[in-house]
Amino acid sequence: MYLEDKDLVSIQEVRHLIRAAKKAQQELAQMSQEQIDTIVKVVAKACYDERERLAKMAAKETGFGRWEDKVLKNALASKGILEEIKDMRTVGILREDKEKKVMEVGVPVGVIAGLIPSTNPTSTVMYKALIALKAGNSIVFSPHPNALKSIEETVDVINRAAKSAGCPEGAVGVIHRVSIQATNELMRHKDTNLILATGGNAMVKAAYSSGTPAIGVGPGNGPAFIERTADIPKAVRQILDSKTFDNGVICASEQSIIVEEEMKETVVAEFKKQGAYFVPEEDAKKLGAFIILPSGAMNPKMVGKTPQVIGQLAGIYVPEDARVLIAEESGVGKQYPYSMEKLAPVLGFYTVKDWLEACELSIKILHHEGAGHTLAIHSQNENIIREFALKKPVSRLLINTPAALGGVGATTGLFPAFTLGCGAVGGSATSDNVSPLNLFNIRRVAYGTVELADLRKAENMAEEEPKLQQAADRADEDQLVNLLVQRVLEKIKA
Repeated sequence: MYLEDKDLVSIQEVRHLIRAAKKAQQELAQMSQEQIDTIVKVVAKACYDERERLAKMAAKETGFGRWEDKVLKNALASKGILEEIKDMRTVGILREDKEKKVMEVGVPVGVIAGLIPSTNPTSTVMYKALIALKAGNSIVFSPHPNALKSIEETVDVINRAAKSAGCPEGAVGVIHRVSIQATNELMRHKDTNLILATGGNAMVKAAYSSGTPAIGVGPGNGPAFIERTADIPKAVRQILDSKTFDNGVICASEQSIIVEEEMKETVVAEFKKQGAYFVPEEDAKKLGAFIILPSGAMNPKMVGKTPQVIGQLAGIYVPEDARVLIAEESGVGKQYPYSMEKLAPVLGFYTVKDWLEACELSIKILHHEGAGHTLAIHSQNENIIREFALKKPVSRLLINTPAALGGVGATTGLFPAFTLGCGAVGGSATSDNVSPLNLFNIRRVAYGTVELADLRKAENMAEEEPKLQQAADRADEDQLVNLLVQRVLEKIKA
């Protein structure tokens, strides 16, 4: 493969960054939990203080979403993360089991490669830097080129704060000369110990095929089932609040709605009442052809845009007061665009006979795209909720909450995260909302508690028990006495 000069320069930059990160990590590894916690606390405060400025930068640079909502994401990724991790033990001695005589020691994984998307750039950088530092690791970021400036500025905020708290220089780095070759070098370098990948399918697959241990996340395509016992006005409000939050760029946000036939009219009326616009059939065809490209990929032109901008780009009429665009859908697959992930205020709408059919349809949608990610259900029926919990191929089943915010832990008890594992079914190494607990290894110190001779003696006694029982069952007094005498003699010799 021919490399241009700019590619060679970017590769060399990565090597310098990794060298500095490795040296910094070796210093971090010698720090106490208290020293690490001080760095994390200072960095989190600095990010929180700059949450609005960085949000505006990201919105302006990428053209995605709403800066007001990005402020909330930045707050969750700084102050929210700190509240969740401040009391975690991640380095040094974690715990001791006096009874089993086992001690556990936290061991950082080393240098982490952090791949950052353009949809949530500043918040994802804050989040990944904090969880990496908390676990005693250094991290080098590979930015999406469309969000480079806002990512660089976020890293600068982090480094100024980290340095003031005693963090070694180079612990948090960022590639300035962004290129595919630079990212590949970062992922494949011998001194990169773990990849933390958040982004599109191609990026995640590249991370897993790099030869370096990786935690990656796949696409979201979560359905939202409004079951007949749901509080319909509340369910509709939560779905609309979720899908309009930052114009739908969070991958956990709802992508389709499923309702039962008997309540369809009521649900549709409520959606219209709260500002949703049901796109007429002919316009829905035009919109579908725009939002999903012939290749089956999501059209980047509509990501994070308002319904009105999407309508203009697609060549259809959209009312000025429309909050979300909804189109009725009947099938699942590449030829059904509304069954795909849509990181914008656009939803597919399915009608089913009952919750059992909704269950099967959800599985079909998720296996088409989004397996292992997220599903939402609005219901008061605990039995149906449990049935969904037992059968759905997702890592997060969200109940009566906005999926975008529930999935990242803002409105639920889940760990606040911007890297949402999809488990084995989704091709991911974990099903967790990734936290510092995923970014260190545990060294176990185990003291001997049993001698080999004792193990053998116990095994011999276990073999003798059936013989004793058989003798007792047959009332063979002579055999029973002989076995008992043999047992006593063995104890005396021991």
